[in-house]
Amino acid sequence: MRGRTWLGAALVLGAQLRALWLAAAVEVHTAKEVVAVNGTNQRLKCTFSSSSPVSQQLSVSWNFQPEDLSSHEPVFYYLKEPYKPPSGRFKERVTWDGNIERNDVSIIIWNLQPSDNGTFTCQVTNWPDVYGTIGEVRLRVVQKVNFSEIHFLAVAIGSASVLMIIVVTAVIICRQHRRKARDKRMEAADTEL
Repeated sequence: MRGRTWLGAALVLGAQLRALWLAAAVEVHTAKEVVAVNGTNQRLKCTFSSSSPVSQQLSVSWNFQPEDLSSHEPVFYYLKEPYKPPSGRFKERVTWDGNIERNDVSIIIWNLQPSDNGTFTCQVTNWPDVYGTIGEVRLRVVQKVNFSEIHFLAVAIGSASVLMIIVVTAVIICRQHRRKARDKRMEAADTEL
């Protein structure tokens, strides 16, 4: 009987430890979608949180999946220091812009091109937190910036403000002109008397 109690307790404890192990995973946070203009540079922000302190074994992998769903391509790797890709479309076009102490593992892609449209993934492992979410950023490279509703609103408010200033200035000038004309008439009437 006693052996069964220990076995049951060990099984329960094992299940609880496994649940804690799975709960102690790295969480990765990214912007879901980024729009950038062709030929510009764009920072792809990726941050993480971990139940463990940042270790020397922390590693970061950035990968790219083009829109045409061809094979994944490595973009960037970090383990104790940043490693640029030795070949591929991002060779000489990607730089590290993160700060491990601040849980930031962001990168910058230089000279964006329409062929860079696709999904970038950011994966962080921080021993013993080796499991966790993978952050995704969908990048859309456009030829020029489209005016959004907020831009139109800003232009409308700016135009209305300028128009209001012009109207107020015209009213003030007209009143001063009338006052001067009235004062001249009164002065002329006083001199006649």
